[in-house]
Amino acid sequence: MKIAYCIPSLYIPGGMERVLVTKANYMAEHFNYEIHIILTDGKDKESVYPLYPSIILHQLDINFDQGGGLPFYKKVPLYLTKQRLYKQRLNECLCSIKPDITVSMLRREINFINKMKDGSVKVGEIHINKLNFRDFANVRCPSAIRSLMKAFWMHQLVRELKKLKVFVVLSKEDQEKWTELHNTHTIYNPLPFEPDIQSDCSSKQVIAIGRYMEQKGFDRLIDAWSIVASEHPDWTLKIYGDGWLRERLQKQVDALHLEHSCILERPVRAIKEKYCESSIFVLSSRFEGFGMVLIEAMACGVPCVSFACPCGPRDIIKDGEDGLLVEDGNIPELACKICYLIEHEDIRKRMGLQARENIDRFRIERIALQWKDLFEKITC
Repeated sequence: MKIAYCIPSLYIPGGMERVLVTKANYMAEHFNYEIHIILTDGKDKESVYPLYPSIILHQLDINFDQGGGLPFYKKVPLYLTKQRLYKQRLNECLCSIKPDITVSMLRREINFINKMKDGSVKVGEIHINKLNFRDFANVRCPSAIRSLMKAFWMHQLVRELKKLKVFVVLSKEDQEKWTELHNTHTIYNPLPFEPDIQSDCSSKQVIAIGRYMEQKGFDRLIDAWSIVASEHPDWTLKIYGDGWLRERLQKQVDALHLEHSCILERPVRAIKEKYCESSIFVLSSRFEGFGMVLIEAMACGVPCVSFACPCGPRDIIKDGEDGLLVEDGNIPELACKICYLIEHEDIRKRMGLQARENIDRFRIERIALQWKDLFEKITC
């Protein structure tokens, strides 16, 4: 089978890029699929994640990021010109490849993917939940205008999604929100690694991982940790990440006098070792597409305490069995659940073992078979 994926680039170390490469590598190696990945940006830049040798990259050289520093009145016509160029070059590329299936990662090509003339079955794949997909939160204009923009954009998006053969989302929770569609299908993200070590959940360390941005809710976690630290001063919280909120978060840590127990760590490559050095993982996000860090931690035998934010944690954590769910935004409850696992070592260790067992359903072997079954069903 011949599959073509459309994604802006592979040189940025993002979650969507890592998931795509993980799946593509497995399908190329184990199913003998002919995998093509079509890029618009990052010419002459290598993929940050290693690719299986048979995977073929196609660089359309559109460079959408080129107009990043331009004023709005110049940026819009440039973007529209590049969009027309993308449509033309993508059509030419697909007609040359002649794939059985073309998968849009729901970026710019979703606006015209159904108009391509190559004859392939068209599939959409989204990596964020519906509620927070293009919410225009960073657009500086009145909230009423942002709401109108989102409603208009979502109307156009749904119109295109209805034309797809199938639209794949990352959680059952999110699938229920796409009430306008009858072609949705849930396939979870695969675990990106198989740890050869695991935590024994005996260290007095809690871990969190993510970019220092509003979405990840580390401000909420630090507030919760001020409660935890007052009851368990011998425990430490380490938050691995970086981003524009680092200075603000550090000021929050200092203001709460947590500088000795809450450490803002830099990103590290050996993240598996950091999971295994810890006994509890905390996810404090305001929203997620899936929550990959949860399954990574669980694979390392670390029980998770997570806000039940949209979307992902409810699909991943079996509350009370392999981790604990917390009412979204309830900071005192988050602190209480962290304290519960700190104070009950036997339950913490049992949940860690159960988490490692329950994570089997996210292993690439199982997830890839679900994609294989779907691809064969829609092309038969």
